[in-house]
Amino acid sequence: MKKIITVLGARPQFIKAAVLSRLIRSRGDFSEVIVHTGQHYDDNMSEIFFRELEIPDPTYNLEVNGKAHGAMTGQMMEKLEPVLREEEPDLVVVYGDTNSTLAGALVARKMNIPVAHIEAGLRSYNMRMPEEVNRILTDRISDLLFCPTEQAMRNLEKEGFGGFDLKMILTGDIMKDSVSFFKKRLGEDAEGLKRLGLEEGSFVLATIHRQENTESEEQLRSIFNGLESISADMKVVLPLHPRTRAAMNEFKIQSSVKCIEPVGYGDMQQLLHQCVMVVTDSGGLQKEAYFHGKPSLVVREETEWLELVEAGLARLVGSDPEKMKASFDALRTQELDFSRDLYGKEPGTRIYDEIAAYLKR
Repeated sequence: MKKIITVLGARPQFIKAAVLSRLIRSRGDFSEVIVHTGQHYDDNMSEIFFRELEIPDPTYNLEVNGKAHGAMTGQMMEKLEPVLREEEPDLVVVYGDTNSTLAGALVARKMNIPVAHIEAGLRSYNMRMPEEVNRILTDRISDLLFCPTEQAMRNLEKEGFGGFDLKMILTGDIMKDSVSFFKKRLGEDAEGLKRLGLEEGSFVLATIHRQENTESEEQLRSIFNGLESISADMKVVLPLHPRTRAAMNEFKIQSSVKCIEPVGYGDMQQLLHQCVMVVTDSGGLQKEAYFHGKPSLVVREETEWLELVEAGLARLVGSDPEKMKASFDALRTQELDFSRDLYGKEPGTRIYDEIAAYLKR
């Protein structure tokens, strides 16, 4: 039987990969070995986490984390090579734009193992972002490019990928299937919301974690000023990323925003389901908000998910508190149309079928 190795390094990647892993186990056309690089150590990635996703624990954990970008990527490559040599996969699958993504693609390519990149073609056109470098390089050395949006396809075509020896496929966004899987499990009376003293439709959900926002005192203060302004009208709930907490302590930023401990994926889906709006610098959360029918304010100057902005369902507000408050007020009163299908139908199945066909060649 043909075999793939899936290389993952962050909790969001496991959540997306779970969609494909469940299909692999149910259909049985090929087998999968999961490798966790260890890039993001996360207390929420417990046995319960994998049981909720209905996927097995990773076969390998390389335990590479807490290092600078170059050292981390290099150590991942060093530890991945013997794994690929031992397992002899027919295809290596990588997701997104982390250091783990690039490390998995580079090692496979140097060993002449085909590479499939899920979430290919996304661009922020901000080369100061490590993620932008990772995704560009990974796309260039992959054999199968699974694009979540038409814009991603256009980005690759504009960069000349149509002339390379590879296959670009518009599949839709696999995160859609992941959110659908968990939405079926959401209870109307979530214990998590009760513990937080929250009711449906009574709060704004915020997440802030990107280095560009947490490393600048001026930028982070400005974002919190915007959140404070919003919270004068509606409660703002902020699951606090460790990096953000450390930055707040360093810059002595105090806030009346309701800061809570980081939450697991299931609880985050419940918060998304019950909130009014999302304020975030996370790429993934912009889409998840859309899948739950919620608009988002993006505290960045650019986004990879332009279709949400073009549809009026997300607004780029940067770190400008006045723009944050004005956009919040506008989105609260607008009639928003979430009926458009921006991210495809059953993208996980489409990706699975393309991989199965590729392995049968």
